[in-house]
Amino acid sequence: MNSHLVTAGDVNETADGMRELVHVTENALDRNDAIKTIDEALYSRQLYVMGREAQLRMGASNVLIIGLNGLGVEIAKNVILAGVKSVTLHDDLPVTMLDLASQFYLSEASVGKPRATESLKKLAELNPYVSVRCHSGEITEDVLLDFRAVVLVNASLKEAVRIDTLCHAHSIAFIATEARGVFGSVFCDFGDEFIVADQDGVEPVSCLISSISNSAPALVTVNDDTRHDLETGDLVSFREVVGFPFLNGSKPRKVTVTGPFTFTLDVINDDDKKRFELGRPSTGGYVTQVKQPLVTKFKTLEKTLAAPGEFLVSDFAKLGRSELLHVAFQALDAFREKHDGNNPEPGCMQDAEEVCTLAFEINKRCAASNQFSVENIDAADSKKIICALAAGATGVISPMAAFLGGVVGQEALKACSGKFTPIQQFFYFDAVECLPDAVFAGNTDEFAPTGSRYDGQIVVFGRKVQEDIKDLNMFLVGAGAIGCEMLKNWAMMGVASNENGIIHITDMDTIEKSNLNRQFLFRSKDVQQAKSSVAARAIKAMNPDINVQAYVSRVGSESEDQFNDDFFESLSGVCTALDNVEARLYMDQRCLFYGLAMFESGTLGTKGNTQIVVPHKTENYGASRDPPEKSIPICTLKNFPNAIEHTLQWARDWFEGEFFQAPSDANRYLEEPTFLKGLDEQQNTKLETLERLKSSLVDDHPKSFEDCISWARFKFEDLFSNQLKQLLYNFPLDQRPPTPISFDPNDALHMDFIVSVANSRAKNYCLKGHTDRDTFVEVLAGIHVPEFAPKKGVKIAASDAELKESNATTGLVDVDAQSEFILKELPKPLTLAGYRMQPVEFDKDDDSHMEVITSVSNLRARSYKIPEEDMHKSRFIAGKIIPAIATTTALVTGLVCFEFLKVYQNKPLKDYKNGFVNLALPLFTFAEPIEPKSTKTMLKGEEYKWTAWDRLEVDQGDMTLKDFLTYFENQYDAEVTMLSYGVTILYAMYSQKSRSKERMAMTISDLVRTVTKRPVDPKLKYLILEVCAMDGDGEDVELPYLRYHYRQQK
Repeated sequence: MNSHLVTAGDVNETADGMRELVHVTENALDRNDAIKTIDEALYSRQLYVMGREAQLRMGASNVLIIGLNGLGVEIAKNVILAGVKSVTLHDDLPVTMLDLASQFYLSEASVGKPRATESLKKLAELNPYVSVRCHSGEITEDVLLDFRAVVLVNASLKEAVRIDTLCHAHSIAFIATEARGVFGSVFCDFGDEFIVADQDGVEPVSCLISSISNSAPALVTVNDDTRHDLETGDLVSFREVVGFPFLNGSKPRKVTVTGPFTFTLDVINDDDKKRFELGRPSTGGYVTQVKQPLVTKFKTLEKTLAAPGEFLVSDFAKLGRSELLHVAFQALDAFREKHDGNNPEPGCMQDAEEVCTLAFEINKRCAASNQFSVENIDAADSKKIICALAAGATGVISPMAAFLGGVVGQEALKACSGKFTPIQQFFYFDAVECLPDAVFAGNTDEFAPTGSRYDGQIVVFGRKVQEDIKDLNMFLVGAGAIGCEMLKNWAMMGVASNENGIIHITDMDTIEKSNLNRQFLFRSKDVQQAKSSVAARAIKAMNPDINVQAYVSRVGSESEDQFNDDFFESLSGVCTALDNVEARLYMDQRCLFYGLAMFESGTLGTKGNTQIVVPHKTENYGASRDPPEKSIPICTLKNFPNAIEHTLQWARDWFEGEFFQAPSDANRYLEEPTFLKGLDEQQNTKLETLERLKSSLVDDHPKSFEDCISWARFKFEDLFSNQLKQLLYNFPLDQRPPTPISFDPNDALHMDFIVSVANSRAKNYCLKGHTDRDTFVEVLAGIHVPEFAPKKGVKIAASDAELKESNATTGLVDVDAQSEFILKELPKPLTLAGYRMQPVEFDKDDDSHMEVITSVSNLRARSYKIPEEDMHKSRFIAGKIIPAIATTTALVTGLVCFEFLKVYQNKPLKDYKNGFVNLALPLFTFAEPIEPKSTKTMLKGEEYKWTAWDRLEVDQGDMTLKDFLTYFENQYDAEVTMLSYGVTILYAMYSQKSRSKERMAMTISDLVRTVTKRPVDPKLKYLILEVCAMDGDGEDVELPYLRYHYRQQK
């Protein structure tokens, strides 16, 4: 066996910084022992998808990848980023120019050298925890024994059967995959028996119980705030159930679902039936789903070729396509075997016909042997698909490599981790709608390689499509995970590689350590640098032909001077790689206005979605929206929490109020002369704000760190004892009453609160803190905490409606009188000249902040008998972190690029696909985009149909109002009844003033300035006007907006 090991230490340019950043020790790099710890800072977003156990199992797994073309390197990248123990690369074939259209770690200088060794160094840079090595020579049985998973890329069927047979015999997971033009295939064999620990990665359902009946079977009703989402046959466990104590901590029970909020419990035997009937009808307690492992069974490739069973469907609009491709891929392999390993000549219909003939023969032979076969395989539509596969089989294109690389990468990780359901066993995918009609014309010259780095794409799409791609001007908004993958795809495809093409990238963020796990263009040396700039340099290194310009700007109204009319009018399209809806909606409006295609995608763990927006063909992004996220009722947060999400939100609100809002208010009081005047306009919060000011600057102003410890101790008593005692005094609760907590310095959670809160308080006042718990205990021993005495007359709202009513009656209190009293005790700003507090704004990635959040949340949870969570899970919930993995990100960008290729060939609506994928299940669904809604009206005696993409254009220079009205009537045979600019009416037929001689003589731009009393931005090319009009019969004419070119276009 011939191998060369590369670790982070061999990668001189990035290793030192990366090792320091992720704390890689020699023990951590010991490849003979699985890594026992997980670097949460590096893998944080992935851990929220995979979980600790799965991550540890991956960290103990060795993976072999055979074949380092564009698809192979995608798989290797994804598996290495995920953090397996080691990846071994095998590919002794020499690099050719065909590889450069998808293999991003090769260059012209690599041509003629082995693909694996040429890719090794850059792949090793991706993750210092993963050893990456090359194996040269034959893949024998002894070689395979070292691996948990083996991935075979674009190999012959004979070789796939050989390696799979060996792997199956030793329970080594085997995955074979092929990328052939716009067609792809995946085969998985994880052995005779493979246990899936978690089928879907969804958190077990947990609900508050509303009632349990004393009947057999017992009917369980959950709180109507949340559906239980259980299915019949699921197992559940119980805790804190009062009337049926035998349920608590017992073995999981099967359920039969009877409704979205109800289910019955299966009765085990007669004794069990009696226990239920003797039980006391009960409310309260929790029911939690108990997830069960899934045992899956696989057969070898040799057996499943003849009897594949059920295929994983990639597109329900193409039912029967998987069956056809199952035979077609075998026919393509037969062609290569017959022609010394060569694929059909690109674009050659004669070779394609031969593949069809082979497919017909294979199908006929299988049918005669009662093996798998396809009906009507010789039909014209089926034959066209086989020809398309044959015509482009030579090329491995970047979109297919990205898509399949995500799918196969995740399958390899499933094999290593036991997390998520694997493909059983065949999966076929195609994007045949992308192909130009020229593919079937038989013109081989159009698809012949030219000796360029784009030959791998030219042999699939032809020279014309390639030249069109080179001239594009694209705007990529966001250079995070999706942005990095998209830029890599575009670089491989040659987007904007001609001198008149350019890719604009903008992202206001800088690189953080947690980005390195999936934003693969970045390295440790790039941390704290601008994402857009580093990403631009990285793709320029991948393909020096690419023209790219980076910006560090947020897209929005504040950057419209930079991204102005000229900028957007120069673009061919926009790709959004954003993490918030607000920015997406803004870009949607820009694309709508400038008539640009918008390529939209997003991920959430193993889930991914894509949406294509094409001017005049599809609806725009903002035409349909998801419902708003359900908010937590305020009274639930304040007084009646029943889930950890409630206590974490409460903890975050408290943190921001104490450590950010209070110091910020104090600074504004000291800095802004008008601050107190502004409070007069906020009567509902005025008194509360002044009380905070007095606390911050007078009553609780610490002089030493010991004062901060004392403040933390009193806060503990107030939050977790006194407030709860007051609540119980107001509401003697029968069910789930909170338990006030008595402070105990020997309780680690109690001390976590004191230490973290005292140190945060010290930061506010620029005092030096520490974490010596022995010193804390000494200080705490000297603090006297008064006994609680309930306050009479305190009103606590039991619902949001009561709270609203309470707020409405706040005015009955003499706020001004109380405020005046507090103001007299506040120091004058001049007496504290130069003094400022230090606000601490919550940052989910700052452990000192999360220590406060976690301790506050868990203490409140303990009071309300809610299961507590560690900092990792608390960070996820409180920080509203979007879980992310590299595989899903790569996959969605591949799908987007298929749509990209359709747009710039002007494909019809029926060819476009919006996609949704869940790699955990796995599930693939696609749908044709929705057409834009249209409005019909009569204009000039004919029907006028328009959509959100349409507008009226007036490009006659800056006209007077009189000339404009005349022009409009002549042009559209309709009389303007009202003309407005934004919310301002410029002209109204019924208004004598707007019809005055003075107004009529004004140019439209002067009219806007006069009526709005604001200058018109001199950089604007257009004024956006709304027109109301009526036809000659006096009927209203409904029209789109009007774009008025007030600067004459040259």
